[in-house]
Amino acid sequence: MSETEREAMEYDVVIVGAGPAGLSAAIRLKQLDAECNVVVLEKGSEVGAHILSGAVLDPVGLDELIPDWKEKGAPLNVPVKDDNFFMLGEAGKLRIPNFPMPPLMNNHGNYIVSMGNVCRWMAEQAEELGVEIFPGMSCSELVFDENGGVKGVVAGEFGKNPDGSKGDGYEPGMELHGKYVFLSEGVRGSLSKQVIAKYNLSDGHEPQKYGLGMKEIWEIDPDKHREGSVTHTMGWPLGGNAGGGSFIYHLENNQVYVGFVVHLNYKNPHLFPYMEFQRFKHHPMVADLLKGGKRVAYGARAISEGGFQSMPKMVAPGVALLGCSVGMVNVPRIKGNHNAMLSGKAAAEAAMAAITDGRSGDELSDYEAEVRNGKIGQDLRKVRNVKPLWSKYGLTASLVMGGVDMWTNTLGFSLLGTLGHGKSDAEAIEEASKHQTIDYPKPDGKLSFDRLTNVAFSFTNHEESQPAHLTLKDADVPVNSNLPKFAGPSARYCPAGVYEFVEEAGKDTRFVINFQNCVHCKTCDIKDPAQNIVWTTPQGGDGPNYPNM
Repeated sequence: MSETEREAMEYDVVIVGAGPAGLSAAIRLKQLDAECNVVVLEKGSEVGAHILSGAVLDPVGLDELIPDWKEKGAPLNVPVKDDNFFMLGEAGKLRIPNFPMPPLMNNHGNYIVSMGNVCRWMAEQAEELGVEIFPGMSCSELVFDENGGVKGVVAGEFGKNPDGSKGDGYEPGMELHGKYVFLSEGVRGSLSKQVIAKYNLSDGHEPQKYGLGMKEIWEIDPDKHREGSVTHTMGWPLGGNAGGGSFIYHLENNQVYVGFVVHLNYKNPHLFPYMEFQRFKHHPMVADLLKGGKRVAYGARAISEGGFQSMPKMVAPGVALLGCSVGMVNVPRIKGNHNAMLSGKAAAEAAMAAITDGRSGDELSDYEAEVRNGKIGQDLRKVRNVKPLWSKYGLTASLVMGGVDMWTNTLGFSLLGTLGHGKSDAEAIEEASKHQTIDYPKPDGKLSFDRLTNVAFSFTNHEESQPAHLTLKDADVPVNSNLPKFAGPSARYCPAGVYEFVEEAGKDTRFVINFQNCVHCKTCDIKDPAQNIVWTTPQGGDGPNYPNM
């Protein structure tokens, strides 16, 4: 805890992050006890501003949390009507039939949604129950009790100078204390990362694996629009350079979500994930769909892909990790929001039982048991080998072996047991001398766009007078190590153009951090070979302002 003096407010439960997990926890706590004192702190300028997801939503979480969600006007307006899977070549495509796929891959009964809008609606439900929600309140520090347990967070600190000193308008923020603190920050949250490290929660578990998801919203020709259609592709343009694939979801109002995921365990430091996404849109199948349309929004975020074997221990004294702070994405289904909601519900039930028993500040072991053994664990256990098979043996082998393994797991057993992931994504990258450079075509400004142009469509803003929220452990590493060994991969793996190596006549190369561009995807924190870049929260409200993502 810092030496700054702050006022403190006491709550039963303090929740960091107004995503599907945090809001589900808040709603469930109030359902169990209307007198429970609950606060939700959200770093975005409004609920939903920092939410980005595909998304095809499995409503199982909403069904359990708010069974009458349809009557209450939840924005699940576009049921999935058809599923399409394609393997792409550079100019052609091969349809993969649906019938060999395990039942869990079926999207019948699911909905194409904006998770930002779903979260906005969930926030309304929470507030009607009496939950206090404070957007624009970044949580910058954890607060510990005398025994080393988590008892709260610091939120709402504003007005620091770029060098970290206190400016004239400095506001110290407040400490918000709870009997329990829930961290539902999303992937690679800064406080969650601290908790995992402090309490060694990853010990005995596989390293977390990640993907980088990039997404654009397009308004297209009404004649080409097929509301409720879901398409996924694999293969081109990534080929053998990286795992990943695309999604194209037709929602209402002649809009489509066009997204691309690159697994971050790629080896070639010359790979440029953003440009792979832009190149993908020039495939004839995609280009024909988008021709005559216009892009109206852009965003990016990391995705947790490690699955069942990578979930760390989820509880420590006084604190529980929820949703993507743990990593609950079902990779082959490309779905995690339903599990995030279920985790929030489970955490709330465990906390309420503890508070009712007069407990506080201990480990909510019942929550962890429910996640691992209940519906979430059952969902993730069936698909646990798909990601490691893909990583070790490539796309084709993973389709065959992964499909067989999912079928056998549906029947209750696996011939493969539980496979490990091996290296972290940072360790997976290899030196540039071992790989060929990749020539990417220049964006045409119609289907494909340069990064800075696209970042403008994320409506990102950071107050420039604050300290940079992207820091280096060692300022010499980017130029002296990452540039000669790995060809400066941060200049490519960031989907927002935050990092540059600037060469000036007669001067040494400089490493520049344009933190104002940051869309909070946290790829740099994950993929940097030296693990030298640290992502922290900027002051409250700063970052992207996603519409309908």
